[in-house]
Amino acid sequence: MLSRLQAIKSLIATLPQSSNVRSIAASMQLHEKIMVKTETKNEWNRALSEAEKIVGYQTSYLSLRYLLSDEITNLALHMRKLVGSTHPLVSTGKSLIYGQNNMQTWGLIVLLVSKMAGCADGNFESEQDRSAGVLVTQRTLAEVVEMVRTANMIHSIGVLNLQHLQQSGNDLSFDSDLIFGNKIALLGGDILLGNASTQMAQLKNQEVVELMCTAARDISDSHFIGDRDIQNNPLPMNPIKKAEEIRNYPNVENEVQVDEIDNKKPFSMNAIMGGPESEWTIRHTLSNGTLLGKSCQSALMLAKQSPELQRQAYFFGKHLALAWQASMDLEPYKQELPLGHKLSLVSAPILFHLEYDNSLYDEIKKGAESIDDVNYYKLHREVSNGPGIERTKELQSKHTLAAMTELYKFPKSDAREALEKIILAMQED
Repeated sequence: MLSRLQAIKSLIATLPQSSNVRSIAASMQLHEKIMVKTETKNEWNRALSEAEKIVGYQTSYLSLRYLLSDEITNLALHMRKLVGSTHPLVSTGKSLIYGQNNMQTWGLIVLLVSKMAGCADGNFESEQDRSAGVLVTQRTLAEVVEMVRTANMIHSIGVLNLQHLQQSGNDLSFDSDLIFGNKIALLGGDILLGNASTQMAQLKNQEVVELMCTAARDISDSHFIGDRDIQNNPLPMNPIKKAEEIRNYPNVENEVQVDEIDNKKPFSMNAIMGGPESEWTIRHTLSNGTLLGKSCQSALMLAKQSPELQRQAYFFGKHLALAWQASMDLEPYKQELPLGHKLSLVSAPILFHLEYDNSLYDEIKKGAESIDDVNYYKLHREVSNGPGIERTKELQSKHTLAAMTELYKFPKSDAREALEKIILAMQED
């Protein structure tokens, strides 16, 4: 970890000493704080609480006008029927509300970036949301981000495939509760996406709509890359099969650079899948990174900030999302695996471990029909004792440092300090 951070620090030191670069170099002093953390959970809650005060309102759940709408109220009443069932919508709902990975925090980050950057001129007085210190359109955008992210999570892991394609058409009357749960999940996600689309249109900004649509395209693409089981759960690429291909592409481990030129274009998949860092990066850039990055960029676009500031906001959001994902990937390995708990088979610790010991892929292959067939306790034990954990911490530090670098290009403010605290609160002990 130290060597990677020192290498990045040295690289920045070689750049021309403009005021921005000096600010970036000063941010490298934070790398000690990034690596030494205590009371992570308390610091996380404290950081969010302080950030919410800066923007003037709580973002711990969706806007009340959606939470209290007739559609959501009716869905909440119907969801009571699923309590006690095995339908994944129940656990999905819990993960949306509780824990460090609750997605409603993303709207808060968009608001903080909006407040940190400010507006390009003083012609926005009538459009200000005075309680938050941002534009009304930026507040709307923050709510759109929350709804899109929540809808995607509900659709992707809250719906259960009840039949294999070869068994389609069979009687499912005995699974009536599961069928009902699928209907609720689909309708719930669709309502959120419908509301998000309506709100997006009300922004009346074609460039923002186009940019956010490319983020939705990236999310869709993330569901169709790599191998998957019959429930559409992702599986890692075969490390043995890809070993020769990786050797033929020595730069395959570099981060995908397509968005360095034009972040509206689709990402290239050439020689990406199969390399642990490159595969992890493309999966989560598509599923998470571009949504948060383009949301931050869109917020500055609404404020008519310069293209350079918009670009900085994009890469800040992207790297923050990737650092966040690496942090969540490490969570299951901080303790013994609870009974019945599953691991993500495409998490960074597992992908890095497969590069170290590809024999573990034999266990993962059992999930080709269903990931329920995988021995997760064996995976947890092997990965916990291998190099994957430490390499994931390095990966998290890499993206944390990249996010901090972009953050420190913005002027110092309460909003910037709040974002810094949120980033630091994600770090490992």
